[in-house]
Amino acid sequence: MKQYSRIFKYLRVYKAKIFLYFFCTLLSILFSIISIGMLMPFLQLIFLGNKAGITTSSSNAIIQWINDFLNNSISTRGNIPTLGFICLLMISFIVLKNLFLYLSYYVLNPLKNGVVNRLREDLYDKLLQLPIGFFTEKRKGDLMSRMTTDVAEVETSVVGTLEGWIRDPMTIIVTLAVLFLISVQLTMFILIMIPLLGLVIGRITRSLKKHSALAATKYGETLSILDETIGGLRVVKAFTIEKIVRNKFFTINKELLTAKNKVSNRRDLASPLSEVLGVILFTAVLYYGGRLVLKGHFLEASVFLGFLGIFYNIINPAKTLSTSFSNMRKGAAAINRIEEVLNTPVTVDDNPNGKKITSFKYKVEFKNVSFAYADAIILENVSLTIEKGKTIALVGSSGAGKSTLADLVPRFHDVTGGELLIDSVNIKDYSLQSLRSQMSIVTQEPILFNDTIANNIALGYQGASRDEIIQAAKIANAHDFIMQKEQGYDTNIGDRGNKLSGGEKQRLTIARAVLKNPPILILDEATSSLDTESERLVQDAINNMMQNRTSIVIAHRLSTIRHADEIIVLQKGKIVERGTHEELLSQNGFYKKLVEMQEVR
Repeated sequence: MKQYSRIFKYLRVYKAKIFLYFFCTLLSILFSIISIGMLMPFLQLIFLGNKAGITTSSSNAIIQWINDFLNNSISTRGNIPTLGFICLLMISFIVLKNLFLYLSYYVLNPLKNGVVNRLREDLYDKLLQLPIGFFTEKRKGDLMSRMTTDVAEVETSVVGTLEGWIRDPMTIIVTLAVLFLISVQLTMFILIMIPLLGLVIGRITRSLKKHSALAATKYGETLSILDETIGGLRVVKAFTIEKIVRNKFFTINKELLTAKNKVSNRRDLASPLSEVLGVILFTAVLYYGGRLVLKGHFLEASVFLGFLGIFYNIINPAKTLSTSFSNMRKGAAAINRIEEVLNTPVTVDDNPNGKKITSFKYKVEFKNVSFAYADAIILENVSLTIEKGKTIALVGSSGAGKSTLADLVPRFHDVTGGELLIDSVNIKDYSLQSLRSQMSIVTQEPILFNDTIANNIALGYQGASRDEIIQAAKIANAHDFIMQKEQGYDTNIGDRGNKLSGGEKQRLTIARAVLKNPPILILDEATSSLDTESERLVQDAINNMMQNRTSIVIAHRLSTIRHADEIIVLQKGKIVERGTHEELLSQNGFYKKLVEMQEVR
């Protein structure tokens, strides 16, 4: 039950509702048993016929009460009115049973929905907290599968059967208690048979968890392939690899089908198997109890039939309980996959008592900074000071560590060695929100959302007026093309901004950065994927934005960083050269080779 600990944790918030559900369920069970138990006086009356009274040698309190009830009712009302009175009592108790059953569902349904809603929120919140490095190691489709399919599986297989966790065991326990009062011998016989039949069902459901986990993994792989196919459809068609990606998808989909069939076969076997075993148990009780009646062992026929009616009240809960157990086995695999994400350590954790940085005053300092993943060193012993208002450019070959160095400033990663300071304070001592409020980032791939142009620009400054948005767009050289759109700033740009050109998208991200108006800018190859005309417009926008700001610029096109205050040349995670453009050219080193290579192109 350990894997369900999170569900139980959520349930603790609803203690009052769980108690109310328990109370309504108990009353529903009691009225159900009483309504079935009324069969005993009904049958006793039928067997009596026109006799004047009922006598018995039984010492059973329940049987004695039934006889007293019938004798009193017959003497005051007569046989036929007593029969009608018993029928009315049965109807009344059935109505009360179903009334409290409905009330139990009325209490439980918001509780179940609340648990699932909390699980989904916690999972989404955890995804927002996890560092950037986590998502480079995970397939996007698999994460989406955990967020959607696995949560839905938990809702259906675990939380959906929540009422069975309480109602069915309660029904069985209360019913057995009543059966003990009627006949100890028969009830003991039942208690011996039930565990034997339960072992058979347990063996069937044991393999559900393994196959469910495999099915969930394969479903995540299909989502990943689908995402890659849609995102790279131009490449797929251009290189005519439709058959390759089709075969890849079909192979994974076939493996998913096989895993799902195995899960379904074992899950669906639980219900009919439990029904067959239930009938076997009922027949065994019928035979054993019939023998007791025929031998006259203080068990009258009417009482035995009432016992069978009450005992049958156990069959459906036992069947439902076995099905719930099977579903919980299946849902356990989904819970484990969700728990993997929820229990992932947050390596870049916010400091709840961190200082609030309200302004950037002096400098950013890298002091002997190193950064490494588990199996690779990315940066090693980097020392660098960026004075306020200066522009620092990072250049080097692919994999040199440029983007990683820049990502350390907003704490997308935390240093694994050395210190990173802002205004002589370690950035880990600042709160994350206040630290990142001092920065804006423009990446190589423009990241926009399916919303209006105005809302995308105002993303980092929710209270911006329309005039402020327009002013930011003008600085980013975006106002003219925006006004050419049919709805201007209220134009929806589609999924990931796919209704705009590359240059237009990039200028919107620059406008977004301008509107936030931060003192520190990080530009990660913001023009490298653009055509010449778009590059010029974007570069002009960047130059406008960089005025009076501290900037960290990553660039492959060295022409864009000639006027940087200092150029840092990285190679294999280390600083190999540094200086202005002219100083580095005069050194005849690695930087000059990079410049010459680009001039040759």
